[in-house]
Amino acid sequence: MEPTIRKSVTLPSEECIILIADNVINWSKYELTKAEISHIQDEIKKDQNIISVNQYKRWVFVYVIEKKPEQYQTNEAARRAGDQLQRILNKYRIKDATIVDTFNHGQETLSLAEGMLLGNYQFLRYCTKKDKKEVNSLREIKINSKSVSGEDVSRLQIVCEAVTKARDLINEPVITLTAVALAKELQKLGSAAGFKVEIFNKSRIEALKMGGLLAVNKGSIDPPSFTVMEWKPKNARNKKPFVLIGKGIVFDTGGLSLKPTANSMDSMKCDMSGAAAAGCTMYAIAKSNLPIHVIALVPATDNRPGGNAYVPGDIITMHNGSTVEVLNTDAEGRLVLGDALSYARQYKPELAIDLATLTGAAATAIGPFGIVCMGTANEKAMQNLKASGNNVYERLAEFPFWDEYGDLLHSDIADMKNIGGPVAGAITAGKFLQHFVNYPWIHLDIAGPAFLNKRDSYRGKGGTGVGIRLLFDFLSEVAK
Repeated sequence: MEPTIRKSVTLPSEECIILIADNVINWSKYELTKAEISHIQDEIKKDQNIISVNQYKRWVFVYVIEKKPEQYQTNEAARRAGDQLQRILNKYRIKDATIVDTFNHGQETLSLAEGMLLGNYQFLRYCTKKDKKEVNSLREIKINSKSVSGEDVSRLQIVCEAVTKARDLINEPVITLTAVALAKELQKLGSAAGFKVEIFNKSRIEALKMGGLLAVNKGSIDPPSFTVMEWKPKNARNKKPFVLIGKGIVFDTGGLSLKPTANSMDSMKCDMSGAAAAGCTMYAIAKSNLPIHVIALVPATDNRPGGNAYVPGDIITMHNGSTVEVLNTDAEGRLVLGDALSYARQYKPELAIDLATLTGAAATAIGPFGIVCMGTANEKAMQNLKASGNNVYERLAEFPFWDEYGDLLHSDIADMKNIGGPVAGAITAGKFLQHFVNYPWIHLDIAGPAFLNKRDSYRGKGGTGVGIRLLFDFLSEVAK
């Protein structure tokens, strides 16, 4: 059970409070004794940012804002402090806490609450003998702030819910989350939030001649799925839709080009992180009733070496009629995305954004600290998306997208190859995808931050839900 968050206009006298403060504050307003105030001031002098006071009838925590060169960095420090605080609250089995903004620190207040909500996440669905003490106690967070509106609080709750839902999907093993099951989960999101969902079965996919998705699926005994989601409110500000495309490889063995690196397959249930991000962004947009027309597409299958699996040397025909010489069956994400990007042409998007755990090259290049991006969108769209990346601290690193990288995909016997060779792997994967678009487009390679093998503050361990907060911030700005 995840915590709820709401706005509060009263200060509790016997409930845990968290004071967000700078160096100047009237401490006596908050029922603190002279000795407690002296302790807090001494800790501040020692540059302590989180200070605890046990009053026995309640806990009082103080978060001293860490001022950074940029506001977005200050907000990120507050999120990380929020994660530290939720761990302290859970340690002491505290169920409810009120965050008190002592003087118009609205952004830091929301960021602290965000870090608490996201850091509190646990995936315990399969823990049948979990000790109750290991299950987080935190159930409700209240915000007492004149500079935070009820709408701000509601939006934060919805976005954190969306991230939590995505993490659940990513952490779910393929034994239960097949491509068909993923489509049904996306359908549930639509029912809960109020957006339309249509699921294409294998025969419909065959009729659409989605050769990339069908080729990757050939090694599996489970059928593929293709999910189309749409949110189109009557007051939508945009005439042309924004289109999100999420890679939905529910498990990736590498196919017959079996993953060679030790332990590299262990976390491959996360290869549908892009699909989870696309679907859960739709949930957040619809739940928040954003006045913007958005469509999301999710091509889904597992990639296995069984049955009649596609092989290196195969030539496949994609949805747009292009032929592809397959040289590595582990470069499968670009094949299913190529079909989806081609399908998206009919919508004539204002902008399309794909999210995919596409290449180890992207993860190697910048690690889990950001998202690799590239594309054909104009500079304004790219800069606006980068600004949103800073706002939510899902930062974008734009890679060059020169024509010469496309030349590396040249094939002697087909229109192109599905890999480009030993150099610039993240970029040649992007260049492959470019072949299927004729509209403004941005490619987000989330391979680095999508799944973490060790805990990273409020991002947690396992599936992170990266991309949702980024896209929601970006589309919220567009909707204004």
